[in-house]
Amino acid sequence: MEKSEKAIFTTLCMVYRGDELLLQNRVKPDWQGWTFPGGHVEEGESFVQAAKREVLEETGLKIASPRLCGIKQWQRDTGERYIVLLYKTDRFSGTLTSSAEGEMRWVKRSELARYSLADDFMAHLQVFDSEELSEFFYRQEKDGAWNYKLL
Repeated sequence: MEKSEKAIFTTLCMVYRGDELLLQNRVKPDWQGWTFPGGHVEEGESFVQAAKREVLEETGLKIASPRLCGIKQWQRDTGERYIVLLYKTDRFSGTLTSSAEGEMRWVKRSELARYSLADDFMAHLQVFDSEELSEFFYRQEKDGAWNYKLL
């Protein structure tokens, strides 16, 4: 059995202020809807640097002290493990702007139901908010269906 495997690393960052979350209305067809900003980790970049860079590129905000609060993962059909590092912070500066990735907006938690959220957004939120949960694990069943567990 191989002791190593190929992996793809990405980040998502929950930027918040009080009861508001900074959300992006993603336009890419692979995962549309309102969700947190994030993206791929570039070669030679630390995970924290990637989270900071992605938030800056997509929102115009410079974040500080992002805290790793969880991980999301699944095995791709091509064999790589896809890993999303989940960060959160309420420390930021700058002026909010949108990008080609999608419109950015502050959304009150009480108003989330009004938005067309990305698939599994509420499960992400559980991991971001929990002191007990740290992993969001997708597994493809024998019948081809994808199911997840929060661990």
